[in-house]
Amino acid sequence: MGYIMNLRKYVGHEPLIGLGATTMVFNEKNEILLNLRSDTNTWGIPGGSMELYETIEETAIRELKEEASILATDLELVTVLSGEDYYFEYPNGDKMCTVIVLFKVVDYKGEIKVNDAESKQLKFFSLTDLPNMESRALHIMNLIKEGKISI
Repeated sequence: MGYIMNLRKYVGHEPLIGLGATTMVFNEKNEILLNLRSDTNTWGIPGGSMELYETIEETAIRELKEEASILATDLELVTVLSGEDYYFEYPNGDKMCTVIVLFKVVDYKGEIKVNDAESKQLKFFSLTDLPNMESRALHIMNLIKEGKISI
């Protein structure tokens, strides 16, 4: 059982501060890899919560492997995001104030494919033609479009 799930036994659905890593993977057309989330049926950027004793880079690598079957071999730190824009309420009622460490994947090994029940589909999208996005991912995409995050 993961760290956050263990905490939920004590705090129920109350808001938690959760530290996580999000990994942006781009193809040769500068399209971004998104995953169709099974919990919200919206598109997001692969990532997830840090586990105990894990570095944030290890979190990024693990989450990308779990969600997209690929091994990130070179990561670039982009920024750290937090605040009201990154509050999220999951469909089950769990509330999370997310601190996102955003990475760009410079290089990876393997074939991109769905690897767990968290994703229904993985697909590359143009930054100018995005699907229905999960709120935190949408904020990140807007920051990129506004030039506040450079990729």
